[in-house]
Amino acid sequence: MLDLNWGDPLASPVRQTDNDYRAYKDIPQVEEKQNETPKIRMAPVNPEDKRVINGHTDINQLAPFKYPWAWNFFLNANKNHWTPLDINMAQDVHDYRYKLTLEERHVYENVLSYLTTSDILAMRNIGLAVMEKMSAPELQIYQARQVYEEALHTWTYQHCIETIGLNQSEIYNRYRVVPEIHQKIALANRRLNSVLRSDIDLTDPDELHNFVISYMFFAAIFEGCWFYNGFSPIFALQRRGLMKGTAEQLQYIMRDEVMHASFGIRVVKQIIHEEKLKLDPKAIRDMWDESYAAETAYTNYILKDPILGYSAEMHLGQFRHIANRRAHQLGLDSEPFPGAEATLPWLDEQANLRKEKNFFETRVTEYQTGGALTWE
Repeated sequence: MLDLNWGDPLASPVRQTDNDYRAYKDIPQVEEKQNETPKIRMAPVNPEDKRVINGHTDINQLAPFKYPWAWNFFLNANKNHWTPLDINMAQDVHDYRYKLTLEERHVYENVLSYLTTSDILAMRNIGLAVMEKMSAPELQIYQARQVYEEALHTWTYQHCIETIGLNQSEIYNRYRVVPEIHQKIALANRRLNSVLRSDIDLTDPDELHNFVISYMFFAAIFEGCWFYNGFSPIFALQRRGLMKGTAEQLQYIMRDEVMHASFGIRVVKQIIHEEKLKLDPKAIRDMWDESYAAETAYTNYILKDPILGYSAEMHLGQFRHIANRRAHQLGLDSEPFPGAEATLPWLDEQANLRKEKNFFETRVTEYQTGGALTWE
C-alpha cells in the first residue's frame, strides 16, 4: 500500500516496498507551484517626499535630487584629492632636529597627537553614527567620501610622525596619559557615542533632539572649531619658514574640514526645518561651555610656554571668534562669546589654498574648487 502523508505538504512519500515505489513512479505527478513573490506595482519616487531623516522613499534611488547641494559637495570633494606622499617633508626633518626649540617641539608633537586620535574618532562617527541615519542617498554619498577623507587625514598624521622619526607608541598614547588631551577626546566620545547606535528611533522627540545636538557638536565644534583652530600652531611655525611640509599637509586637510563642517551645519539646519524641532537653549549653552573649557585646558598645556608669534591667549581668542561664526551659520539666536574678535586674522587664508608648485619639487597638487568657500 502506498502511504502518502497528505497532511503535511512538505512531507515526502514514504516508500513501503519496491513494488509500491514503482507504482508511485507511475502515478502522474502534479507540480505544485512554489509561492511566488507577489508583483507589486511601485509608485515612482517623488523627490519632494525625501527627508534627511525619517524618510520613506527608496534609499537606493539617487535622482531626482531633493538636496542637490549635497551632490555638489560630493563633486567638489572629489576635486580636492591628494595623498601625503605628494608633499616633500625633507626640510621638516631638518627643522625638527636642528631648528625647533624645545617649546616648539612640544607644540608640534602634541598637536599631532591630538589630531590623529580625533580624526579616527571623526571617521567612526560619520560612518557608524550619522551616515546610516540619513534617508536620502545624496547625503550618504558625500558622507562616504567624508569617511574616506578622515582616513586619509589619519594617514597624513601618521606619515608626518613616521617621517620626522617620532616615537609612535609615545605619541599615539598621549591622549590616554595627558589629562588635557584626554579631556577633549573624552568629551567628544561622550557626546558622540550616545548616537553610535543603529536602534535609535528618530521619531522619538528626545532621541531626535539628542541626535541633532550631537551632530551639531560634531559639525560646528569638533570639526568647525577644534579642527579649524587646531591647525593654527603649526601654521604659526610655517609663517616663520619652519615645518612647511607638515603645514602644507594641514592646509589640504583644512580644506576638507571646512567642507565637512559646512555640510554638517547645512544638514543640521535642514533637519531642524523638516522636523520642526525646537532646540533647548540650555543644551546649546552647555555644549559651548564644555567645549571651551576643554579647549582652554588643552591650549594651556600645549602653549604653557608661548612660541614666537603665537600664544595661548591668541589661540583661545580665535576659538571664541570662530565659535561665534559657527553660531551664526547655524542660525542660532545668540553668539556664545559676544563681541569676540579674530586674534589670528591670517587663519582664514589657510583654508583658501591655491598653489602652483615646481614640478621637480613635487607634482602639481592644487584644489580645483574656488579659492574661497561660501558658508551658509
